[in-house]
Amino acid sequence: MSQIHIDPTQDSHQLRVGLISISDRASSGTYQDLGMPALQDWLAKCLLSPYQVVTRLIPDERAQIEQALVNLVDNHHCHLVLTTGGTGPSRRDVTPEATLAIASKEMPGFGEQMRQISLRFVPTALLSRQVAVIRETTDHAALIVNLPGQPKSIKETLEGLRDDAGNSVVPGIFAAIPYCIDLIGGPYIETDPAVCIAFRPKSAIKPTRSIT
Repeated sequence: MSQIHIDPTQDSHQLRVGLISISDRASSGTYQDLGMPALQDWLAKCLLSPYQVVTRLIPDERAQIEQALVNLVDNHHCHLVLTTGGTGPSRRDVTPEATLAIASKEMPGFGEQMRQISLRFVPTALLSRQVAVIRETTDHAALIVNLPGQPKSIKETLEGLRDDAGNSVVPGIFAAIPYCIDLIGGPYIETDPAVCIAFRPKSAIKPTRSIT
């Protein structure tokens, strides 16, 4: 399944996000996919910058996952690709292997932080194998991040954890993503600070602009 939201012929330097939900049951129609809607809803709340989304719903097949990742980066020129599902220890969970196979370099801090967040809730977070990588082509680069499959876990890992007063307890991984996209040559991303405060060094911060 594939969808493109917002005309891709618009601003060529507009943020392009690839979303891949990986599930045998959801891709066959026997189970309602929950990961993709959760990702789309969270991005709509978080991102203030205009963006385009390309989606894929595919089974837990390594070759198909690799093909989808390469297609989204090399052909659709996505700057960010988020996957959900297929990161556990079972035989059919091959998302990390597929992601590493098409990578130019690994970004281990993302996986480490996701597990730290999930360990606040369950000891089985140690079984999660999410990875993040950069894929580079001759004239383009993208950050690819494996996320968990459950909507609640997706929100927690992206957004982080806050106390009752709204203060950050554990930073979410998305706080580091806009600056990472800066560093690999992608567009400048602005976020809603009520959802996620993007961290950048002072020298990398641009004046906030109104987005209509």
